This record gives sequence, C-alpha cells and structure tokens, in this order.
Amino acid sequence: MYFDVSPDAYARFMGRYSEQLAAAFADLAGVGPGQQALDVGCGPGALTAELIRRLGPEAVTAIDPSESFVAADQARWPEADVRLGAAEELPFTDGAFDVALAQLVVHFMADPVAGLREMGRVTRPGGTVAAAVWDHAGGRGPLTLFWEVARVLDPAVDDGSWRAGGAEGELAKLFTQAGLAVADEAALTVSVRNATFEDWWDPFTLGVGPAGTYVTSLTDERRAALREHARRTLTPPIEVSATAWAVTARR
Repeated sequence: MYFDVSPDAYARFMGRYSEQLAAAFADLAGVGPGQQALDVGCGPGALTAELIRRLGPEAVTAIDPSESFVAADQARWPEADVRLGAAEELPFTDGAFDVALAQLVVHFMADPVAGLREMGRVTRPGGTVAAAVWDHAGGRGPLTLFWEVARVLDPAVDDGSWRAGGAEGELAKLFTQAGLAVADEAALTVSVRNATFEDWWDPFTLGVGPAGTYVTSLTDERRAALREHARRTLTPPIEVSATAWAVTARR
C-alpha cells in the first residue's frame, strides 16, 4: 500500500507522532556515526530526517512507493539517495547497508515477510535490521481514540487492528519467518497534546491512511454527525499516547 496524498497532509496527520518515534527507534537500532543507513518506506521523511541528523545525508538512503513523497524528500535532501520503489524488491546489492529500518511500514507492506527478508539481504553481516509498528491490536495506537469514537456510530467500522505486526509478539514472528534472528523487542511510547478539538479532528479530514479514507468516504451528513459526536465526547486538551512495537535483529 502507498499513500496518494501530499507530504504536508501526511505530516499533519501522523508527523507529530512519527517524528517523536523516530528518535527512540533510531536509538533502539543503535544508529550512530560511521554507518550507512537505509530507510524503507520513508514516506515524507520523519525517520529520514533523524538518520540524516545522526549520519549526514551522504550516509542515508531512503525508498518509498509514493511518487509525491519521494519527490518531496529528494528536494529536501538533494545529497541523500532517495528512490522510488517497494520494500519487497529493494534495488540494492547484498550487504550494502549497516542498518536497514522500516518505521510504521511493515503493516502496510503487500508482503511483510518478503519485505523484511529483503531488508535482511541488503544489510551486511553483523548489521542491524529494525522495524516498528503501532500497537493497533492492543488499543494503544495514535488512532485508537478516533476508532473508539467512530465505532459508537458505526459498530462495523474497520479499525485496521488486523494489520500485520500490530499485536504484541506479531512483529517478532514476522522477523523469524523472514529468517531474521530477533535481538530485541521493545514498546516505544510517544505523546501528543491537542490544545483544541480542531487540532485533533482536522487531520482526519485530509484523507490520509485508513482513518482519513473512512472520514472522507462518509456522506456530509454522516461526517457531520461523527464530528459532533466526537466534539461532545472529547474535552480539550486532548492528550493522545501512542505505543509502537519495535524489533531489531542482527544479521
């Protein structure tokens, strides 16, 4: 799956969470000076920015299937190697990187095991493969509150909790199926404060991801009903805590 939205829209929707997560995720993966790093499914560049901050642009390669994201990242970091492509068919030689990371991507891969296997292939022996996904199944993702509100009016709504890796232990199992020996599994938590109701609601109207697609697919009447139900239910400031499962493996 890829996101056919503008980088700005994605940043408004998920950036406040993914930018915080990137630092903790890079720490867990042991990203540091002297490494060559690959950001798989880079999106508009939350993790890419953190990698460049630590390693410099010449040491960072990023890839994503969304043309709009790739174009924006190439313009932002012309000295980095940013390419169009999918995780399941990485256009790199074996052992090209010291660390390969996928932040908030595995649950959207067409074939998560194949994607992780490819990440392992392009990582040198002794290097690190790492991935992180929101704890959707455990009810601790950044969208959990939204889906809880939406389910009151639409009990059959699909909250995406079935997506790959979104439950405790599932991401580690995918690593094992991909032939990667798990070195560490951790829960990484970030928090976002929405000062007003609009700060929380407006990003859902941008059509980003399953939640945004759901909101924009509603009729005007049903969308207004959801908005007003949410407004009555939630009292600002709206604090949203989000936890991601993160796994690392040594090649």
